[in-house]
Amino acid sequence: MSSLDIDFVRAQFPAFSEPSLTGQAFFENAGGSYTCKPVIDRLTRFYTQRKVQPYAAYEVSRLAGQEMDEARTRMAAILGVDTDELSFGPSTTQNTYVLAQAFRQWMTPGEAIVVTDQDHEANSGPWRRLADAGIEVREWQIDPDTGALNPQDLENLLDDKVRLVCFPHCSNVVGEINPVTEITAIAHAAGAFVCVDGVSYAPHGFPNVGDLGPDIYLFSAYKTYGPHQGCMIIRRTLGELLPNQAHYFNGDVLHKRFTPAGPDHAQIAASAGMADYVEQLCGHHGGPKTGAAEQGAFVHDLMRAHEVALLQPVLDAVKDRNAVRLIGPSDASMRAPTIALSLNRPAEPVAAELAQHGIMAGGGDFYASRPLQAMGVDPVQGVLRISFTHYTTQNEIDQLLGALERIL
Repeated sequence: MSSLDIDFVRAQFPAFSEPSLTGQAFFENAGGSYTCKPVIDRLTRFYTQRKVQPYAAYEVSRLAGQEMDEARTRMAAILGVDTDELSFGPSTTQNTYVLAQAFRQWMTPGEAIVVTDQDHEANSGPWRRLADAGIEVREWQIDPDTGALNPQDLENLLDDKVRLVCFPHCSNVVGEINPVTEITAIAHAAGAFVCVDGVSYAPHGFPNVGDLGPDIYLFSAYKTYGPHQGCMIIRRTLGELLPNQAHYFNGDVLHKRFTPAGPDHAQIAASAGMADYVEQLCGHHGGPKTGAAEQGAFVHDLMRAHEVALLQPVLDAVKDRNAVRLIGPSDASMRAPTIALSLNRPAEPVAAELAQHGIMAGGGDFYASRPLQAMGVDPVQGVLRISFTHYTTQNEIDQLLGALERIL
């Protein structure tokens, strides 16, 4: 099957059969997606049948631990990394903070890191605070007109002092997909490690992190149809080099080294439902029968093709409109379906107007005040953000375009 079966997709999401949501078109997916049925089923089963301390000898405890291990094993395989290179934590923001503390201990004053002003604050603020420990923070700045990051500008920032380069796979307001493999190669050639914030990209298809090449890749499961967990990939070479941030007796277990808090057993176990969903989509659409990474890549491409087809008419409808500035590229193939519009009035009341037309969208700065300010947008006025994912239909796009025509 060459195109996404949208009816099959929506049948996997209970929200689309919920009477209270009938007629409401969901366009705030960048803030969190609907949850797929396999995740809900696994979470329910864990809370009703497995809610005990896992990994003990008695049967229900053994099954609880087995389900947690299954989530890590299957999701790591889809993401193209070793099982113990994937950790689960309470959120991506918290995971990034913990990693920053590890780098604070590992680095010495006078060494440097590179951050961007394109990032969501979660992948910027914790790293910038390393300046308090004498670490030099260098900023890779976006083009103020386009919001894009130029890899050549990064090369000009790199020298033998730089230990880490942090950047987003795509920004939650600019939307442009950054060339992760190219940027990673540039950083690695200069002797630096790479941390990629994938929160705004992963909802549009799980990437093969092993092929992309970064040393750290972070995303949020609650934006990829799953439970409220932060997923953190740390490749072995870096993970074993950084100081342990967990209990001392967990220091020799890679997937525990950077999760100092006790894990949320049920939500980790439920994360296997994301792998179930990938398998379901792959099987229904005639994709590869084996190979988790291959199945993930097949589903990734299905999702992207569907999203790009729906996205281009929306970009065309807003890119040349008076008193509206489209942030980021107007070519759908270059970006995620996260559209930020700078208006000549505050954005939050406009989102409220859209709600009257059954459009669930958001207005504000979305913790992206740095890129907005760099592009000359007042974070207080904010942007209208319209974001969707592969379960969005053509009818919902038509509903959105009609509402925008009336309001803008």
